[in-house]
Amino acid sequence: MIATVFAISAETVTNWGLYILLPVFIAFLFFIMWDISKKSDAGRAGTFWIFVALGAGFVGFLLKLVLEVIFEKWVL
Repeated sequence: MIATVFAISAETVTNWGLYILLPVFIAFLFFIMWDISKKSDAGRAGTFWIFVALGAGFVGFLLKLVLEVIFEKWVL
């Protein structure tokens, strides 16, 4: 009997985590921010500042991806 081994490379796991699972997690965090703003009756300004303060990390993640593409195609 031949045993079948299912192996995934570390690069595949990293790519799935970075480009699939992390955005799903970030979307869940945006849902949490929206829920916090609704439950606390933050109003428009409060909701805006919750999303600005807590969403800055997501903007940084997107900026990092854009800079990686720019450096790979045009700089290096």
